[in-house]
Amino acid sequence: MAVLNSPSLIRLFRARVIVLILTCGFLLCVVWNLESKTPEKSTELMTDQTLEYFLSQGKIQVKDAADIEWAHAANSKKKITEALQSSAHMIEADILLRSHDPKEPIMAHPPETDSDVTLRDWLKEVKASHKGIKLDFKSLAAVAPSMVLLEKVRAELRGPVWINADILPGPGGKATPLDPKVFLEAAVTPGSHGDVLSLGWTTGWTADTHNPGYSWEMVREMEAVCRTLTHPVTFPVRAALLAQSFSQLHWLLQQSERYSLTVWTGHTDVLVVKDLLPYRSDIDKTRIYYDLLDSQRAQLRGLTGY
Repeated sequence: MAVLNSPSLIRLFRARVIVLILTCGFLLCVVWNLESKTPEKSTELMTDQTLEYFLSQGKIQVKDAADIEWAHAANSKKKITEALQSSAHMIEADILLRSHDPKEPIMAHPPETDSDVTLRDWLKEVKASHKGIKLDFKSLAAVAPSMVLLEKVRAELRGPVWINADILPGPGGKATPLDPKVFLEAAVTPGSHGDVLSLGWTTGWTADTHNPGYSWEMVREMEAVCRTLTHPVTFPVRAALLAQSFSQLHWLLQQSERYSLTVWTGHTDVLVVKDLLPYRSDIDKTRIYYDLLDSQRAQLRGLTGY
């Protein structure tokens, strides 16, 4: 057998090196492609981009969360149409799992158990708009299938997405809160990283009696649940209970720049609107939303110091 001369050996060596490099490159591409198809939950801390979005759309003029308007209980085809045609920035709706076949997420608030619109159809209606959505979960069973439907249209949604549930017992609360661990395991998905988690307490309010506010135990328990999350978190707080809760809620906001408050009111609550001014003056205006009745919003805007 003839012995290869030196130039032949060099060419053979180069050819093998090239084959080795190409093989390694191919394997790296395969591994990268597999990893890219297996999304992981992000560990990057997110801040609320709701105001940035509406500012970029020209829907608000300054970064003031009090300027955000809400359409409530858009739980029917008629209500969705009205909400989409309104000036509201955010559309809120409630989600249950239908109790009979076909068992799927529907838009309804207890004691209602059925609806003329499913979550699937609801998302089809709102996804083309520039409005944000707030999905308020009333049952744990509805969360996981709802998040699957949400993921399917997420790329088509333009506005902010808020995911809401009452996960802890609060002042005067009689309803059973959703289990926080189970709820968050279902609601926090790889695609949900930019969502705002709206995590509240069950509450109650009774006329002509003393109604306690949010206690230190309540806010500390909530902070313990939320501190390991990477999502922006807003805490829905009942307006009629705020006067006696300022120290506790102010402390809660100080624990993370990801935290904000969303002040809401019940239709039968007696609210002294001026009690909201300390929150307005002492808390960054980007960190406190006001989900109030139109008359209360107008009264708040007219107060000295607003």
